[in-house]
Amino acid sequence: MSVKRSGSRGYDIIGDIHGCAHTLQALLEQMGYRKLNGVYEHKRRQAIFIGDIIDRGPRIRESLHMVRDMVERGSAQITMGNHEYNALGYCTRARPGSDHKFLREHNPRHDRLIRETLEQFEHYPHEWNEFLEWFYTLPLFLEVAHFRVVHACWDSRLIEQFKKVQGGNLIDEDFLHASSVLDSFAGRVMDRLLRGTDLRLPDGLHIEGKDGFVRRFFRTKFWAENPQTYNDVVFQPDPLPEDIANRPLSESEKKKILAYPPSEPPVFVGHYWREGRPAPLKPNVACIDYSAVKYGRLVAYRMDDERQLSADKFVWVNVPRPELPRDSQTEDSLTR
Repeated sequence: MSVKRSGSRGYDIIGDIHGCAHTLQALLEQMGYRKLNGVYEHKRRQAIFIGDIIDRGPRIRESLHMVRDMVERGSAQITMGNHEYNALGYCTRARPGSDHKFLREHNPRHDRLIRETLEQFEHYPHEWNEFLEWFYTLPLFLEVAHFRVVHACWDSRLIEQFKKVQGGNLIDEDFLHASSVLDSFAGRVMDRLLRGTDLRLPDGLHIEGKDGFVRRFFRTKFWAENPQTYNDVVFQPDPLPEDIANRPLSESEKKKILAYPPSEPPVFVGHYWREGRPAPLKPNVACIDYSAVKYGRLVAYRMDDERQLSADKFVWVNVPRPELPRDSQTEDSLTR
């Protein structure tokens, strides 16, 4: 780990917040951020939010205001998460000729995922519309100094193509509409960068996750080196059954798996609901989503000049599970 040069700016990359505003406040203050005219900032550092500010948690509206104020002040940057993208699709009407009313179908699963957000903005519809417009200003990826930030997966080929098509790192309304066709270029970009990579389970098999959702695909590592079995590439909270995990990957499956070589700059992702003590996945890959809204940890990595990531640069706030049922929890029970 290299020493931070005098006068150079440090960055604090912060994991998925999901409406845990008080926990975010505690983490920022732990890292030395202080409010100036109502907005958190740091004299020598800048926060970078990995996306997924909304959905699931108890303080979504407050989280959005806190984060947007920091971004507009210049004390933070942000990348888009799949939940901000989902919200845009859910709230955007499809154009004439579509089979659906909205770009993201209003079905029971999608309704459930965005329910807390819409409920918390029920009395603030104008604010919600403003935040939807703001979501268009969230970059899909960042290349900052000597490191990279993206919500779920860094795919260099797709990112370079996207830059040529869009002229930068932002989507627009046309791109959003195009992305509703999943096998289009826009659909592949949004799925890969914001949701990650996956493989289909063999022989038509499926697994049921802890959340009750039946999956026929499983998440894979986009940084795996020379994987040989399904177990070498699986990356999700729910393990594969042992007989599937030990199966060899076919040559066609190996070709579908991305590589992120050790020579590439460090990259930070969120999205994946990690557990345990935070640490790098590889010397140049770190996931900083440690399930804060599921009573895990809200995590940040304090990035300076290092070219190899170090476990001792992670900081976090624990979110203990309260004794009360979730419906009767107090605001404070979610923060310390």
